[in-house]
Amino acid sequence: MTEYLERTFVALKPDAVQRGITGQILHRLERAGMRLVAMKMVTADDELLMKHYSEHVDKDFYEGLKNFMQEGPVIAMVWEGVNAVENIRKLVGSTSPKDARPGTIRGDFAHMGYAHADDKGTAVKNLIHASGEKKEALEEISLWFTESEIQDYTRSDTAHVR
Repeated sequence: MTEYLERTFVALKPDAVQRGITGQILHRLERAGMRLVAMKMVTADDELLMKHYSEHVDKDFYEGLKNFMQEGPVIAMVWEGVNAVENIRKLVGSTSPKDARPGTIRGDFAHMGYAHADDKGTAVKNLIHASGEKKEALEEISLWFTESEIQDYTRSDTAHVR
């Protein structure tokens, strides 16, 4: 990896899987020049979610978040590309879907805001998680994947996107 070529963790949450829009989301990431290097479908157990959301475990909303993340399978992925952490976060859009700009994944496919979720007593259904910074990406990748699960291969368009 170079200074700019990096890996990041992305998870398609149960609402993305249940709505059948995973292919469209993967297409957007690939179209942006990112390279998928690991992917698996996971049923997230309590222990995994406590580690992944460790900074939120003691917050009032954690139980709802945990329940939401266990409503169905999660597609966990590792993506690689130039400034992957920053660029994928831009593609994903604001954490609050109602504030996400059109053209982002959340802006185009989700609409729920925090107030609506609070009124319903549920977590915000925002489709996707993407690591927010390089250190977080490395921690999340190692939490969800072993090194042997991460693949190395050459895409035919590598000369154009790296």
